[in-house]
Amino acid sequence: MKSHPGTYAIVLEPNGERSIKIGKLGMLRVQAGYYIYVGSAFGPGGLSARIAHHKRQSQRPRWHIDYLRTTTKICEVWYTHDPGPREHQWAESLAGIKGVTAPFPGFGSSDCNCLAHLYHFKSKPALASFRRRLYARIKSHEKVFIEKIKDTDKC
Repeated sequence: MKSHPGTYAIVLEPNGERSIKIGKLGMLRVQAGYYIYVGSAFGPGGLSARIAHHKRQSQRPRWHIDYLRTTTKICEVWYTHDPGPREHQWAESLAGIKGVTAPFPGFGSSDCNCLAHLYHFKSKPALASFRRRLYARIKSHEKVFIEKIKDTDKC
């Protein structure tokens, strides 16, 4: 993954079920299954810096995802170096997948009109299915890549 700008989705697996406080949003019941969080990185360091931030446990949580990371492990990162900010279109594409839920409206989307940027799946979603949905909606979308996290055991 390069330090260029882009859009990303982090596939997360909970370390167990429990309730956690997500900043000012309140309590979230973390359930078994998988979560996907969508974001973008158009600031200094681009995708490389943002993903490196998400891989660490934040000592001072800044974003909603920082709170959720305390109880999850990262399985995969899906990303694109598409020059346009695509996080809202990615969130809409995820929201349309059969069986998906948005367990916490407003999560990651306090600065936009999206329902959420966090989605829950009972089983691990496939990147190929997401790509098909995305490319069907956005013909000019750049390629979406995957980075599998090697030190994660079960994902």
